Amino acid sequence: MEWFESWFDTPYYHLLYSNRDYTEAENFITKLTAELELPQSAKIIDLACGKGRHSVFLNKLGYDVLGLDLSRQSIEHNKQFENQTLIFDVHDMRDPIDHDPVDAVFNLFTSFGYFDNEEDDKNVFKSVCNALKKDGYFVLDYLNEEFVRNTLVPETTITRGGIDFKISKKIEDRHIIKNIRFEADGKSHHFFEKVKLHTLETIKNYAEESGFERVKIWGDYQLNDFNKGISPRCINLFKKK
Repeated sequence: MEWFESWFDTPYYHLLYSNRDYTEAENFITKLTAELELPQSAKIIDLACGKGRHSVFLNKLGYDVLGLDLSRQSIEHNKQFENQTLIFDVHDMRDPIDHDPVDAVFNLFTSFGYFDNEEDDKNVFKSVCNALKKDGYFVLDYLNEEFVRNTLVPETTITRGGIDFKISKKIEDRHIIKNIRFEADGKSHHFFEKVKLHTLETIKNYAEESGFERVKIWGDYQLNDFNKGISPRCINLFKKK
């Protein structure tokens, strides 16, 4: 089992990240959809949707949304939000998406770069391209490699729900590796996260190989222009040729 299959399906993962700023996320999504000028009837795939909060918000904005995620527990949780224009399903982003072509695919909040095999990364781009209408948009919200290298904090402790999560980070073989150790329910736990530090050029090459052109890069969730030295994010906007 891959690290993300086990870790993302635990309640501890959701507890650790329970402080995420959803107001910022909703403001980002509002600005993003306005920038793309997507009509309210547009069909969007939220790829790696997690617990579905962003899919639900997109649907409230008037979009027809399909939320896909590998975590069965997350999808089971999300089923309570379904309606005629909001559907959730279990899906591995490396596999073809069996769905009518959509106007946009969003992959948000660093939900890419998990795979060791480069072909898996390329397959994500291929499956997304095949799922889009001509001139459809792919938004890949990714980390900024240089910013990560410059701001890495090697060790920290985060307390959530009475659990002390001891976190150590390191960069090894072009990956950022986060080890997460904690005591809970009478046991010692150890999980890790491993994300590739893809360069802008690598991501651009994957995209172009799959039939995309990159039309914009934003550097943060306020959609400011990307600056390689200081931008916390690398939000790529691709268009299907």
